[in-house]
Amino acid sequence: MSGQTIPGSDEGETGTANGSQLRSVLVDTILNLEELEPGLYRAIHHWKTLTERLYGGQVVGQALVAASHTVSPQLHVHSLHCYFLKFGTRKHPVLYKVHNVRDGKSFSTRSVQASQDGVAIFTMMASFHITEESPFQHQYSMPHVPKPHELKSDRELVDTYVKHAPISSQMKAMVEKQLTREIDVEFRRIDPMRLFMRSPTEPQMRIWVKAKDKIGEDMRMHQCVAAYLSDYFLAMSQTLPFRHIKLGQIASLDHSIWFHCPFRTDEWMLYECESPRTGAARGISLGRLWQEDGKLVATVAQEAVLRPQL
Repeated sequence: MSGQTIPGSDEGETGTANGSQLRSVLVDTILNLEELEPGLYRAIHHWKTLTERLYGGQVVGQALVAASHTVSPQLHVHSLHCYFLKFGTRKHPVLYKVHNVRDGKSFSTRSVQASQDGVAIFTMMASFHITEESPFQHQYSMPHVPKPHELKSDRELVDTYVKHAPISSQMKAMVEKQLTREIDVEFRRIDPMRLFMRSPTEPQMRIWVKAKDKIGEDMRMHQCVAAYLSDYFLAMSQTLPFRHIKLGQIASLDHSIWFHCPFRTDEWMLYECESPRTGAARGISLGRLWQEDGKLVATVAQEAVLRPQL
């Protein structure tokens, strides 16, 4: 076993004191895998969540990093489909085994299985495509929302609203802990006061998102970062019509992403999340990632298990 480190983006890009080319901590740690042998990778860095469970978006992003290193540089992922089989833990490394399903003239397909302590926790199929021009092009229009520079950061929300909001001290502490965590992604929430509402609302969320620092020029790494952040808000849209019901469990069951065109995750993107249906202890969520200029760059779908507190 070679133990070679597989960097998440362009090699040689280093940080500087003035921040002009800071490599993202996200790329250097969480999305940085060690190659143990051809097709087998290990991840030892995990995002520090509020529990000991692995963040699902991290597993999706790391699996895509592993798969991307086994295909030609001319190919980029256009879709992936995942199943979360078992909760992972931050206490142990994750192994990613990549299987070459097919290499064609225009498309390549890979399957990835993630495991901890010999037990499968996640599986993914990913398809990669060469760049092709086409006269068939259309898209929806991006929603009209305030621009990210017009909105407050999570830290500013704590200072402005949370400390003076008419909510219990317990709720205040929980929201403040959530909003002030040190993470590798920045947010600008379109309607932040919905965090404090206990009455039912429409199952829809809109949030500006971007990675902190620079990711580099490797488009495949921007796709891996998008996969990483795509799991963050999506399932929570299912809970908004039921704020009066105490939530017992919510967990992603599956996750799919379709990548439409090149984009940068170190620039602001609007994440539009909505849930068209819940029932039978499950809910479905749909997401769209938009560039600030209105281009639709990715579409996301996810089903989650949703149970009340007993």
